[in-house]
Amino acid sequence: MNRHATTIDSTAAVSSDKPSLWHRCRRWALPVLGLVVLGLLLSHAHKVDWAGAWEALQRYPAMLLLGLLGVATLSHALYGCFDLIGRRHTRHRLPRWRSWAIAVVSYAFNLNLGSLVGGIALRARLYARAGLDEATVAQIVGISLATNWLGYGLLAGSLFAAGAITPPREAHMGVDAFRALGIGMVLLAVAYVVACFFLHGRHWQVKGRRLELPSAQLALVQLGLSATNWAVMGCAMYLLLNQKVPYATVLGVLLAASIVGVVTPIPAGLGVIEAVYLALLSGSVRQGTLMGAVLAYRALYYLLPLAGGIVLYLLLERYAARHPVAGEGGHGG
Repeated sequence: MNRHATTIDSTAAVSSDKPSLWHRCRRWALPVLGLVVLGLLLSHAHKVDWAGAWEALQRYPAMLLLGLLGVATLSHALYGCFDLIGRRHTRHRLPRWRSWAIAVVSYAFNLNLGSLVGGIALRARLYARAGLDEATVAQIVGISLATNWLGYGLLAGSLFAAGAITPPREAHMGVDAFRALGIGMVLLAVAYVVACFFLHGRHWQVKGRRLELPSAQLALVQLGLSATNWAVMGCAMYLLLNQKVPYATVLGVLLAASIVGVVTPIPAGLGVIEAVYLALLSGSVRQGTLMGAVLAYRALYYLLPLAGGIVLYLLLERYAARHPVAGEGGHGG
């Protein structure tokens, strides 16, 4: 009994120290983060081919660009729902609109400045300002990452396994090996759903944090939502290429460019997307048309959403300042 009481007292003492530590750090944390993000934005802006992007956009009809902007907006909105899955899984009490907005801001910064800034640092800060603890934020980020890449694996694996995409020479893989890779990716996604079905409700302690798989129903939502988002992204590029290349091919090249962009430590994959498209589609589309489509895609899917993400981020910060969290609430049981 005494030992239990001591544990409670120690936990209470730590909990009481956290608000004071936060109040001490809050004065410099926001300016420092702001300077870092501003520096990255300036560096990113310096590397973007603004003139090329503008010239590319001028070649397209206004109505087509408006429709493509709607497609890009739909994709970013779908990604925002990834954190709603995390909200359902962790059962935290943050309003749905705020969880969705945090994910949208995170995605816009992630695309342009890298996952460490957008996917992790910015997301962690906004959720911390909303009152969520580190363990809950870690689960939300994990669910979001799993949603994105499991859906990617399901869609890309299906295309590879069906032989819809010919492996590039640079991959040094035969057709059979490429199809085997696709089958393995699909089986990994299926194995995730099966694991969620049989192991949901069990808990694991990893580095002192409690982890639990979502339900099989939620896992299916993850796969469906993510695969739909990737398909929408491919639709945007398909329209920019004036439907001259089969949709499955365009989607496959986009999926290849995305994974190369992740493993290449360059913000927004500057130059990476262009290189992959040139390598895989140069025989199907004239280089000028191809580069124009890629630059237009970058402007509509990366740069414009970043501008909106900056505005939304400032609004979230303003809301957090006007609605400070009382104590350390924010996580539901």
